[in-house]
Amino acid sequence: MHYRLATCLAAGVLTLSAASFGQTQASADAFSWHRGPHTATPIKHLVVIFQENVSFDHYFGTYPYAANGAGEPAFYPRPFTPDVNGLTQALLNHNPNQANSANGSGAINPFRLSRAQAATADQDHDYAAEQQAFNGGAMDLFPKFTGSGETLPGAPADENGTGQVMGYYDGNTVTAMWNYAQTFALNDNSYGTTFGPSTPGAINLISGQTNGISATLNGTAAAVDDGAGGLTLVSDADPIDDVCSSPSGNQVQLSGRNIGDLLNDQHLTWGFFEGGFDLTAVNSNGSTGCKRKSTSAITKVAKADYIPHHQPFQYYASTANPTHARPSAVAMIGRTDAANHQYDLNDFYDAVSAGHMPAVSFLKAPGYQDGHAGYSDPLDEQQFIVHVMNFLQHQPEWRDTAVVIAYDDSDGWYDHQAAPRINASSSSEDALDGANTCNGNGVLPGVAPGNQHAQGRCGYGPRLPLLVISPWARSNVVDHTLTDQSSVTRFIEDNWLQGQRIGGGSFDAVAGSLEHMFDFRRPLIFDRRLILDEQTGQPKHPWYWPWWQGDASVGGWGGNEHHDKAG
Repeated sequence: MHYRLATCLAAGVLTLSAASFGQTQASADAFSWHRGPHTATPIKHLVVIFQENVSFDHYFGTYPYAANGAGEPAFYPRPFTPDVNGLTQALLNHNPNQANSANGSGAINPFRLSRAQAATADQDHDYAAEQQAFNGGAMDLFPKFTGSGETLPGAPADENGTGQVMGYYDGNTVTAMWNYAQTFALNDNSYGTTFGPSTPGAINLISGQTNGISATLNGTAAAVDDGAGGLTLVSDADPIDDVCSSPSGNQVQLSGRNIGDLLNDQHLTWGFFEGGFDLTAVNSNGSTGCKRKSTSAITKVAKADYIPHHQPFQYYASTANPTHARPSAVAMIGRTDAANHQYDLNDFYDAVSAGHMPAVSFLKAPGYQDGHAGYSDPLDEQQFIVHVMNFLQHQPEWRDTAVVIAYDDSDGWYDHQAAPRINASSSSEDALDGANTCNGNGVLPGVAPGNQHAQGRCGYGPRLPLLVISPWARSNVVDHTLTDQSSVTRFIEDNWLQGQRIGGGSFDAVAGSLEHMFDFRRPLIFDRRLILDEQTGQPKHPWYWPWWQGDASVGGWGGNEHHDKAG
């Protein structure tokens, strides 16, 4: 049976005194079946699935209502499923974005991409281009500045194809994501910590700080002056010394500390697991080493499994594994060893299966499954995420595990919601409010001496999807708490590190908390699971969902927790 009845809690620990992290520390251990390091909440294992290049509206703009076209997996919301801050009828039919056309102007409204249109071109998602698309917060210049120039069959576009940037999917294509959202918790107010593409997003996830470049190779095209003689990373660059980094491309190394350093200080187990990292493995197509690759059945593109500029810990000497050294044993995965906490994705499955699940795990899909438009797609991405989730939900550690699904950047896809102005900047690449200008409500430090403000960190950037999947997650909730990529770092700090912060201007100091996506007050008497089909994203057992959880599977009916809906 996929849904297991967990052991009942002792009578003395049936309630939790408060939901906040600081107030739950004393009783957190009493809630956990799995013994391990002391945590502020019942969560003993965190898994961060970090995907690529999706704006919130691109995946969830019409949630929870899908078109349910012929031949596509159907999605029907349960009663009382909350709406999101998404694409209203006014935005869908009278959008302010105009065609980028030499033959005049005209509105380009958001349009639905069908499941047959899962393969799309990559959009422009550079630091400056995204700010220009925002147009000071008017959110009306996406075709002009981030549109790629692609024409999809059956989709509206201007003559240059740049209107394709207005496309969005619904629950008939990103079916698994919508099912996870209505069974667990979705946040519709989460943003990239700064503007820009993959590398800044990945580094913000683990350190909240893209300033502090300590070395460069082959130029500084990916960086800007930080205003104090140093450099801030604003674009993609490979990590220096990684044997798979492009020898002719821009490479950088960063100083400072990241969340891995903080976990090491406390001797906690953790790891970053990326597809293709093991250079000794051989794919079925014969590819191996840094050139190990896979071909998507959807995009037909053969892409490297391991992408160096997606691996954030490789940029820091303290947490890098530049030669891709292998762990000495499965039992050492997650511990300080030859691999220095950097592993292949297969090592994660091996470690968990052997009973050595790290406290904190970051997962990065092989290229063809990471969701990045141009070489990956929502259907390949869905297969990866569902495979990981089904695997985890069959482990004994599931009852004290939380999975966060987050994204590195928006790919430039249209999103209607302007980001809050958390950190100002006036670098040569800033353009949010005009040339060299990004106005903000505050500034973060980050340049020594004096730790004054560092330029090149305009934020927050575009809105991104964020989901929490856990037996402890709130159910069928849309959380509106303001969060960003560094909120994941903050959760780790609050749960395992007694609220310690990275410092040095890290965004973790001001990041919103993920705690509102959980309910630690309710005793976990039953394990909550959702097993989906990897191909369709639909529940494998839609007929079964225990009424006492207050949820019904998609298309089914059951009790609903009215008190557990976001207002």
